[in-house]
Amino acid sequence: MPKINFRVILKFIGILLCMESVFMLVPYIVALIYGDGDAPAFLQSALITAITGGILFYLFKASRNEVGKRDSYLIVTSIWVFFSLFGMLPFCLMPNPLNITDAFFETVSGLTTTGASVIENVETLPHGILFWRSFSQLIGGMGIILLTIAILPMLNHQGGLFLFNSEVTGITHEKLKPKIGETSKKLWSVYVSLTAILWFLLWLGPMEPFDAICHAFSTMATGGFSTKQASVSYWNSPYIDYVITIFTFVAGINFALVYRAVTGDFKKLLNSEETKWYTSITLGITALVVIGLYATGQNSSLEETFRIAIFQVVTVITSTGYTVGDYVAWGPFFTTIFLLLMFFGACAGSTCGGAKIDRLVVLAKNTKNEFYRAIHPNAILPVRMNGKAISHEVVSKILAFILVYVMVLIAGAVVLSALGLPIEEAFGSTLSCLSNIGPGAGSTGPTGNYAFIPDIGKWTLSVIMLIGRLELFTVLILFTSYFWKNS
Repeated sequence: MPKINFRVILKFIGILLCMESVFMLVPYIVALIYGDGDAPAFLQSALITAITGGILFYLFKASRNEVGKRDSYLIVTSIWVFFSLFGMLPFCLMPNPLNITDAFFETVSGLTTTGASVIENVETLPHGILFWRSFSQLIGGMGIILLTIAILPMLNHQGGLFLFNSEVTGITHEKLKPKIGETSKKLWSVYVSLTAILWFLLWLGPMEPFDAICHAFSTMATGGFSTKQASVSYWNSPYIDYVITIFTFVAGINFALVYRAVTGDFKKLLNSEETKWYTSITLGITALVVIGLYATGQNSSLEETFRIAIFQVVTVITSTGYTVGDYVAWGPFFTTIFLLLMFFGACAGSTCGGAKIDRLVVLAKNTKNEFYRAIHPNAILPVRMNGKAISHEVVSKILAFILVYVMVLIAGAVVLSALGLPIEEAFGSTLSCLSNIGPGAGSTGPTGNYAFIPDIGKWTLSVIMLIGRLELFTVLILFTSYFWKNS
């Protein structure tokens, strides 16, 4: 087995840090415009990040750009960790800075598009920091590695494909073009275009341009960071609610299918089995919540009940985490429903978290086949998705994924409960961070935050957010002994 190429890994980390330093100049300009005193924090952070990245690139620039499968796992995980470590610098250097634990948690939450926050009142933050929170979600939504592949031609080969597969979510990854770099560019183009359209539509409503662009970033990234402590409910606008609901729902669809649809090929989108399940689950749970809210008399009109219900269902199943209603206050039945939505999330290849609906569909069909085999043991019944048979290897991998997913959930909940959190909050918070949702249960629910959790718990949840964003195996495989053999 070939050795791990640490030199090329450090080289790529250097390149990505230089790229991150350029990203930091955008909120620096915003900070200069609003003059809240946070501009020096971004300038200093950009310089520190650029110098570190430049040194790494200079030392290892002669390294060949050959990336193997093991290298790709280590590169992807390392880059997400380094992006978070340097991305937290503005929080540490701003006026009234956060401590290292809170700064790292907030940064990881942004990049992984989780949206969990330790800031008790975001409206006290300067504009540059508010922009950086949302901008980091835009970067992390489609993927740091995917953006790099789109920009750097040096990765347009098999190594780039390994990196692509290590970061993109779901059980199958569709290439829109023969070259992986072209696929990345197409995905990012539709992502940025939809973000721009959403910003314009939000600006047409009661949102100011700054609030509109921050919410456009967070919506398409299904991240959920808001510029207001009350989240989207601050505006109390049906127009805003419906616009965000529509674009959040679109963000929950595989972006390869969205790209095909906007370029005229609607057939693949309409025939996608996963998209049909996603739509059916969303509408079905919305109807259930509407009936439940009406039955308990918690809203005044049918329109308001429907709007709040579909907004919360879509924002939770897509792991966005915006709020216009508090499902925890609605009662335990609603909390249970939303926790189940958190677990599976939306479609693969989207910006959403969770275990993904394609895995739910395969598990459901495989379970149905097993019931049939109990009576007809010799029957050959392949699991099919979109008319194509799924290999036994893929089915086994999905079963392993769900098992590991549950094990990480239990481990995180055990740690948080050991720190004194009630079992409901421990499981709700861990599931929220693992599925990259944001709101959990109890004190970490839609109207709460994560500020009260002890530092050990915040570091634990930060790691869990990274594990969830990179879909378990990319991170956890680094902790196995055989990964490092002959290295």
